[in-house]
Amino acid sequence: MLAVTEINYIRYEANQKGESYADIGRRMKIDPRTVSKYANQEEFKSKKKQTRRSPVMDPVKPIIEKWINEDLKKKKKNHRTAKRMYTQLVKNHSFTGSYRSVRDYVSKKKKELKAYVEEAALPLESIPGTAQVDFGEAPFIYQSKVIDLPYLVMSFPYSNTFYFQVFPSENTECLLEGLQRMFHYMGGVPHTIRFDNLSPAVKKIGAKGERELTNTFERFVLHYGFNYEFCNPGKGNEKGHVEAMVKYVRNNFLL
Repeated sequence: MLAVTEINYIRYEANQKGESYADIGRRMKIDPRTVSKYANQEEFKSKKKQTRRSPVMDPVKPIIEKWINEDLKKKKKNHRTAKRMYTQLVKNHSFTGSYRSVRDYVSKKKKELKAYVEEAALPLESIPGTAQVDFGEAPFIYQSKVIDLPYLVMSFPYSNTFYFQVFPSENTECLLEGLQRMFHYMGGVPHTIRFDNLSPAVKKIGAKGERELTNTFERFVLHYGFNYEFCNPGKGNEKGHVEAMVKYVRNNFLL
């Protein structure tokens, strides 16, 4: 039985990119018949875990998960501890449970997140001239105050290098200005750029995965003449390199 990320990779390569079963099988070192099976299977049955209800913890679990996800965009030293989360829950959300319950749940969710990231690290083929682009966020000192600002990262999986630019927002103007600056600095344009489904670039995702681009982004692509690809929603393995570079920039170059 293949892992979920491997199945998703097969379905993307075969059904979205049109790769042959034999080529996918060679890359993954599995039989082409296995590739065909998973590429054409309509439904994947999974056992539902039975979970016991917790009247005290259930209402605050989404809050804790939101905080954990927010902390992923910050340097490790700025992450909330379980103790701080517990204090905020008691103060701002009328939480009546114990600190131990919060600590255990935080530990559990972080372990699940780590396991997901490791599972999602299925390497995609790195091709020269191919780049990946995404936004991150980090704290900066501006006029003696610490504020969170977005930064745009363009990474190159084949050469394992990157460029980044800091901006006041994650809007269309900042995305295109950042790309333009990087192109001019490099003295060229990557052959293909893979994007996450950034709203400045993608207006709508259709039922079958087709993208409706924003007019401004579409004109920008035509002007610079590069090919574009977009990650499938929820497929972390498709943007693993740029996510790693986003974290590396935040932890090594920013406040």
